[in-house]
Parts: sequence; structure tokens; C-alpha cells
Amino acid sequence: MEVTKVTAMLDQIVESTRRRVKGIDPSVPVEERQIQSLEKSIRTQKQNGMNPVIAEIKFRSPSEGLIRSYEDPAGIASGYVAAGCAGISALTNPEFFGGDNSFIEKIRPQTAVPVLRKDFVVDEAQVRETAALGADAVLLIAAVLGDSLGEFIEYTHGFGLEALVEVHDEAEMENAISGGARIIGINNRNLKTMKTELETTRRLGPLAAGRGVTVVCESGITGPADIREMRKCCDGFLVGTYLMKAEDPAKALEGLVCA
Repeated sequence: MEVTKVTAMLDQIVESTRRRVKGIDPSVPVEERQIQSLEKSIRTQKQNGMNPVIAEIKFRSPSEGLIRSYEDPAGIASGYVAAGCAGISALTNPEFFGGDNSFIEKIRPQTAVPVLRKDFVVDEAQVRETAALGADAVLLIAAVLGDSLGEFIEYTHGFGLEALVEVHDEAEMENAISGGARIIGINNRNLKTMKTELETTRRLGPLAAGRGVTVVCESGITGPADIREMRKCCDGFLVGTYLMKAEDPAKALEGLVCA
């Protein structure tokens, strides 16, 4: 996929998201509840000798097309929990990733592990919506939010939610850390070229860890060997496509957790 086409695709996703934001009901109440800490879950599993994996539920993507035919998200989540995931990531973008807000509402009653809402957040209304849906954390993408990133991190923490802040290079990492990020997700997929290189986490992971943040390796994990190689550079992993392409996602996850 050519760079110009990929950049145009990212712009389309962001613009589509802005249209969706207009339909968010600002009056939906946010109930007080106990937030399950994604950061704590990652740290605890690592200390217990497991590979902390945030297991993702997504059925398609712009780069892969259809990944898996639709199945009940709650059933997939239950399998992930049984296999020892550190958390569950749910894609809620409908147009490009086959996601839906209802995924979180279906998953939340089934598990006590942290639930991450993964979407292209462009408006604070989405953060409030995330809290109302029952998620514990939300993805914030540095490349999308730019200079507003710090404000979004603060707003997210104000709801008691955690922010998994996605970065792709050192400048974005600095922006995230100076903005108050406590969990950094290093995306090995370049959003401008769609090329995936684990070298991104190899380079940025130790730098971020040296700043005292929790580091999550995102994209590019293709099996247990990658987990064993990369765990020295990060605290945990976010894995979606590899698991969702597997005949048995829960069994595939178990192989990563115990690698």
C-alpha cells in the first residue's frame, strides 16, 4: 500500500470518527465503580513469571481486511481470561475494524481483568463514553492528538481511567511522557507506511522504561518466539491479529503467556 494511500486512509478513519462523535449522548451517566488497573495487571503478571498479554478482539482492519468471521465477543473474552490474559482490548471502530461499543458492554460482566477500549479518540466525549461503557482504559494515539495529548491524558485520568498512549517515535514518546502518560504503547506499525518493524520497540522500549513508565509492545507479534525475543525490551504485549487468525484464539494466547 503506497504511503499516500495509507495517509489518506488514516485521515479517513479520523474523519469518520469525528462524524461518529456527533452521535454521542453527553447525558449518559458515568457510574462510580472500581477500575481494574491495566498497569497493575501487567506488572503483577510479569512479577509472577508470565508474559503479560493484552488480548485483542478485532474482526477486520484496513491492512488485513477480514481477519475472522464474527463471533460473540463475550465468548472470545472468556477464552482469553481462561488462558491468562493481562487484559482485553476491544476495537469499537465499526467502519474500518468491524467493532462496536456493545463489545465492551458484553465483555465487562464476563471478566474482572482490565478492559481497554481501542479506537481513534479525537474528542473528549469519547473518553466520557468509554467510562460510561464500563471500560477501564482507553487508547490515546499521539500521532492523532498531537499537542492536545497532555490534555486528553489528564481528562482520562480525571475519570479514573487509565490511558494507553500509543507512540511511534522518540518525539511522540517525549510528548506522551511529558503529558503524564504512565503506560506507553509502542506501535511497531508505522501509520504512514503500514510497515511493521519490531525494531521500533527494541529502540524505544528501553528509553521509555528508563523514564519509569510501563511499556507495551504493539503490533508485529507472530508467535511465541517474538515474545521471548521482545520481552527484554518491554513489560507487556498487545496482540490482536495473531490471536484472531488462530483456529483457537485462547490456545494461541496460552502459548504466548507461557512462552
